[in-house]
Parts: sequence; C-alpha cells; structure tokens
Amino acid sequence: MSPFLGEFAGTALLIIMGCGVVANVLLTNTKGQNSGWIVITFGWGMAVFLGVYASTKLGGSGHLNPAITIALTAFGDFDSSLLPTYIMAQFGGAIVGSSIAWLAYKQHFDATTDADLKMAVFCNSPAIRNVGYNLITEIIGTFVLTFGALAMSAPSATLGTLDALPVGLLVLGIGLSLGGPTGYAINPARDLGPRIAHFILPIPGKRDSDWGYSWIPVIGPIAGACLAAYLFKFL
Repeated sequence: MSPFLGEFAGTALLIIMGCGVVANVLLTNTKGQNSGWIVITFGWGMAVFLGVYASTKLGGSGHLNPAITIALTAFGDFDSSLLPTYIMAQFGGAIVGSSIAWLAYKQHFDATTDADLKMAVFCNSPAIRNVGYNLITEIIGTFVLTFGALAMSAPSATLGTLDALPVGLLVLGIGLSLGGPTGYAINPARDLGPRIAHFILPIPGKRDSDWGYSWIPVIGPIAGACLAAYLFKFL
C-alpha cells in the first residue's frame, strides 16, 4: 500500500481498459469492430471507475491524471512532496497499461493495415486540426472534469475521498458531449504515456507518433484543471 503503487496500478488499469476498448472498436477482425463511439465512451467511463477505485484501495488518491495532481498542488489542496511520485506513477502506469493493451490485441494490430487506426488506439488526434480550437477543447473538457470532480467531493475539496463511480460517470458524460473535436484526452498521462508506447513498441506498419500534436493534450488539460481548481477555490 503506497501512493506510488496506488497511482501506478490505477492508471495502468485505466489505460488497459481505455486503450482496450478503442482497439476493440477500431482494429480488424475484433468482436467489437465498428461498434462505435458509444462503446468507446462507455468503456472509458468504466475504465475510470476501475482505475479510481483500485488507486484509492492501494494507497493512491485516485487522481490518475497529472493535470489534476498539479492543479490541486498549485492551490494548496495536495501535499506538494507527493507531486513527483504521483507524476512518475501516472506516466509509468500509462506506458505499461497501453503496452499490455497492445499485447492483448497483438494479432489484430498485425491484421490492421490502416496506420492511423493503430495510432488511435494509443493516443488522440483531432477531427479537424486547428491548434487554437484543439487547445480550447482540451481546456474546456478538463475544466469540466476537474470542477465536476471537486464539486462531487465537497466539502473536502480534494479528490482523495471521491467515490469512483461518480467520476466514471462524469468522464462518460464528457466523452459523449465534448469528445468529438479532439477525442477528449483530458489527461496528459493518458495521451503522452501511450504515445510513447506507440513510438517504442514493434508495431508492424505503424506511422509516426504525431509529436507535433502531442503538446496539446498535455498543456490543455493542465491549463483547464488549474482554471477549474482556482475557480472552485474562489467560489
């Protein structure tokens, strides 16, 4: 039981299920191929539920998200000495989790010829590429995530005591309502960790990992989470 173990295991489970549901929908000859956006968003919602629940049981706070950890630390609601531990655990868990999801679907990655679909299992790309609007979308999505999660956890105003199911339902709602433009990364570890795995893993026929876009799912969520934490504290 430790903060590192909790955040690492929780984030790994989040990404195994999250990348797994995307693989199930997008890759060739899976049982769930072409089952659509509702399946993806529901799968991610359940992934968040499991990840938060596991994290809190194993000694973490259920953040699973560097943007939330940074925002809570910046406004005095989280122990700053734990920040490096949480960030390392979250990114490490995301890399390991996406690698496990790839292993589970290895045959289907091999059978899929579309390199964009292979990359989409790991990380986000915008439906319409526009730096300004893509960044704004990620800021808005993460603002809603952070403000909503903090409101659910009041009066403590931290995520450590938050039940897992409400957060999972919140993420499901964000995916359904705000996920269309960018795929709703709303979490730097969720996008950058698997993007690194995509770059490293021996995936046949893969494309580049779109590093030119990779900063948006990092900066946008951090900005959105900090704005939400500031406004929640102010109110």
